[in-house]
Amino acid sequence: MAHLLRGKQAGIQRDLSAGLAPELFTLDHVAQYGINSQIVALAYDPVQSLLAVGTKESSFGSGQIYIFGQKRVFASLTLPRKASVKALQFCADKFISLDSRNDIAIYSLETKRLLVSYAPPGIVAALLTDPTLDYALIGLQNGDIIAYDLDRRALAPLRIPNLWRERNPRARLLPIVTLALHPRDVGTLLIGYSEGAVIYSFKQNKPTRFFQYELQSGAPGGQFDPTPAKGPRYPKLIQALWHPTGTFILTGHEDSSLVIWDASDGRMIQARTLQDTNVDRPGSVIGNSGSASGTISLNVPLFRLAWCSKQNPDDTGILAAGGVPTTMPGGGLTFLDFGATPVYATSSWQALTDHFEKPKRQHVLPTPPLAEIVDFCLIPRSSPHFAGSHDPIAVIALFASGETTTMSFPSGHAICPTNQLHASLTFVNPFVNKIALTCLDRTRWLGMTEKRSQGPPILTGGAEATHPLRRYEQRNVLQTAHADGTIRIWDAGHGDEIENESMLQVDVARAIGRFDEVHIVELSMSGATGELAAGLRTGEVAVFRWDHNHNYGREVPHVSAAAFGLETIKDRGDPGLKEGLLPLTLLDQERGSVTALKMSDVGFVAAGFEDGSIVVIDLRGPALIYSASLNDFAATSGKHGFRRSSQAQARADWSTVMEFGVMSIEGESYSSTLLFVGTNLGRIVTFKLLPEPHGGYAVQFVGASSLDDRVISISPISTDSGESARATQAAVANLRNHHITNGVLVAVTQSGARVFKPATAKGASKTWDQFLCDSANVVSFEDRGHSLVCLFGDGCVRAYSIPGLKEIASARVDHILNVRRFGEAVVTPTGDIFGWTGPSEIAVLNVWGTGQDMTKSQDTLFNPNALIPPRPTISNLQWLSGTQYVTSADMDILIGGPERPPSKRMIEQMRSEEQQKRASDRSAPSTASAANGQDEGYWAYMQRQMQERTEKLNIMGDTMDKLEENSSGWADDVSKFVNQQKRKAVMGVNLDSRDTPINNIHLKHDAKITDLEARIDIGKRKLWYQYEEILAERHEWAKGRLETMKEEREREIRVVTGEFEKCWGKAGGDLE
Repeated sequence: MAHLLRGKQAGIQRDLSAGLAPELFTLDHVAQYGINSQIVALAYDPVQSLLAVGTKESSFGSGQIYIFGQKRVFASLTLPRKASVKALQFCADKFISLDSRNDIAIYSLETKRLLVSYAPPGIVAALLTDPTLDYALIGLQNGDIIAYDLDRRALAPLRIPNLWRERNPRARLLPIVTLALHPRDVGTLLIGYSEGAVIYSFKQNKPTRFFQYELQSGAPGGQFDPTPAKGPRYPKLIQALWHPTGTFILTGHEDSSLVIWDASDGRMIQARTLQDTNVDRPGSVIGNSGSASGTISLNVPLFRLAWCSKQNPDDTGILAAGGVPTTMPGGGLTFLDFGATPVYATSSWQALTDHFEKPKRQHVLPTPPLAEIVDFCLIPRSSPHFAGSHDPIAVIALFASGETTTMSFPSGHAICPTNQLHASLTFVNPFVNKIALTCLDRTRWLGMTEKRSQGPPILTGGAEATHPLRRYEQRNVLQTAHADGTIRIWDAGHGDEIENESMLQVDVARAIGRFDEVHIVELSMSGATGELAAGLRTGEVAVFRWDHNHNYGREVPHVSAAAFGLETIKDRGDPGLKEGLLPLTLLDQERGSVTALKMSDVGFVAAGFEDGSIVVIDLRGPALIYSASLNDFAATSGKHGFRRSSQAQARADWSTVMEFGVMSIEGESYSSTLLFVGTNLGRIVTFKLLPEPHGGYAVQFVGASSLDDRVISISPISTDSGESARATQAAVANLRNHHITNGVLVAVTQSGARVFKPATAKGASKTWDQFLCDSANVVSFEDRGHSLVCLFGDGCVRAYSIPGLKEIASARVDHILNVRRFGEAVVTPTGDIFGWTGPSEIAVLNVWGTGQDMTKSQDTLFNPNALIPPRPTISNLQWLSGTQYVTSADMDILIGGPERPPSKRMIEQMRSEEQQKRASDRSAPSTASAANGQDEGYWAYMQRQMQERTEKLNIMGDTMDKLEENSSGWADDVSKFVNQQKRKAVMGVNLDSRDTPINNIHLKHDAKITDLEARIDIGKRKLWYQYEEILAERHEWAKGRLETMKEEREREIRVVTGEFEKCWGKAGGDLE
């Protein structure tokens, strides 16, 4: 009976949740956005234009693999066991991953399913694949290399032992560090061990060159140590890679040394660091040697190296992550641009040394300060060869924290990820600090497509699946605030087809005029106008509006212009943004962090600050029209006041929730535009916005009501229909017509809920006895009714009736969402829940669903029409010098063994080639005939056809004659051979004995000869009969054709004769 009493107390005459049955409350897992954990691996396929990221195992679950394509195309792959991803590689139509449990998982890009999982006999230290090979080369920690057949899904016969033992027999367990195939010779492998590198030839099945970096006593190397060394030292190798032409080899070492070798004879060309050269020479002085005796100058370790090239493989440069001095701020990525490589055959040794000693240019690709780059992924323009570093247009850098950044290459300019990367990747580019959601009008959102200067798209692969065509007039537009001071805005959808998939970006750091300590804590966007407000921890409030940038393409200095308590910041727009959300005005009153923010649909912005003050901005000016402190209303008494206990007076009071509404308040018979402010002490303060004669607005305090705990949600609703009574444009326009909206507030605190008439009515309340509420909202489900949906700390979501606040149903969501971040979750008016599942991933749930899990991607990743370009081969000079060319087919024999059948890919390729050949053969004669027939008449065409048929019959006749001659000659040869065998058998043997073996052989041969002669005679007769039939057919066809032609000619003669007689008769008549 309590719920019936609450309805009367709230002033609502009917049950607004009457049509909501408990069985309708069923969770749908609609979507998942973001990355579940820290990113540890990256991979890119330029043929399919797909990007893959792998994550680390954490308390939020196992590592995951995400593959992204164009727009919203993505797929998620699960590891065979709970582990972290170590390495990712694309290989033709397959995708290979290596995890921390040393499991190698092979997936199909076409089906997005796991094909096979292989556990190698040891710890995997390196993994190498090539798009033209069906094998994965696996380097083990004991120094051995094994090959796995990706096509046959079995271990290949090839096994390469630890080759460094030939150089150092005392070496026992030297792990393999890196593997790299020759960029032009697939039969040559570069193996990097911890002590040095080896060139291995598959064809010769032996090592051909050894490379070991040795520093004599007194040589500084990459890390200067003034302490004298007793003997030579050998810095450990961390990576070995080829020059794009295969002429040189680069080895990177743990002391940050970069050593360049001659691949043909194994000589060292240059040993340098990113700053100094010739560091292998004793007595050399390097720039970071330090001044104090006994001090050691350290460099950041080398994390990753890539030898890049432009479209011309001889125009190269080295990109390095790490290797800079620790004293250098903002290390980032360093690029050594060497330019065109000298011709090896005609260049002197000094010219080669100078080329690598003095790069054409050197610059650092800028990264955020104090950010350590541990890996990077190059984005090649088209070629998957040259170790993925051929003609790159961009680079994605991975920080130690798991964040990423995208830069153009080689300039290093930051690339705006909007409309370049999938929305999930923006959650770590950089991390998201705050999310907010607005139900934006569909028509307005379709028109919000920003025009921004952008380069070529990075991801163009894949194809989106077809989603349900359900039309929602209010789009779930998500706003994400990032650590670099940017806000990205995009449509998260309702699990339906998204019409406008573009993403918007707002640069708050540029708008406020600084780039440090830009921490966005509050966001609010208008659902009708698209205007955006952002509140910072330092107290600024920046407002953005959709507009054209008048300063597009140029930087202009900011001109300070303050008016009506606000600063105009229109000139701080992004010069690369032509049309979009641009800065409008800035409020900076230094009142502490922004604690509450609300952008209305009718041109007002309300903000609350940490010191308890609130402000109201009218965007029609814009102008600051109200500023006050909540503490100013503490002493107010009477009808519009509230009492404060001594405990409440000792605590600070600030706003936590703000909402605009249109309704009539208690004791008034007309409606007004109202502002409701909820505080952390459980108070709801009501303000009225009144128009003034000069056209502006004034804000008037109305009253306050005290609740029991921190207010987390305020929802104004109509008592007649249950629909929202928020301040929409239509509701405010109806005030001119004296339209009255009878409304109430549904206010939710952490410990209870209340439904009451503002400003001070008591209303009906309910207390959460066993759990605290973290997020709530009033939700509508179709036309069935309205309910209050709340997220609670026990991991459940519950729905309550309005106004009775009786529990309708509940469901557990703690297996999907992170309970600790329930306070940051968003419950939408349509029943969608946006909640965090991990540090940088959110899930979208719907409480009025059908129990479906719709997170399984149906998008297509693999495009079979995107062909892999041929692998580069050796040059003519290398071939003339004796270099043996090894093809992929040769590698099948060298790795898979001679007994290995053709792979499925080879069979499919041969089948497609045969089909193309047949199609071309069928189309060629018809094309030729059509081309000839366009220029010849009917009689010429018939004559040519008869001539061709005659030629074919003559050719057939000649073939039969030759066949007869060959058959006769073959029979004569057989007879001669048998006679010779008979004579040899008769020599020294009694011919009268019929039971001798020789006689038996003679009889057998006679029988065979007789049979062959009979078969030849039958064949002759058949061929002759066929020839006669063809001749007869030719004769009959020619005879019939001649008769037809004769009849046609006679018909034409008769027609011409008749016309002639008519003309002659007419002429005779004219003469008479």
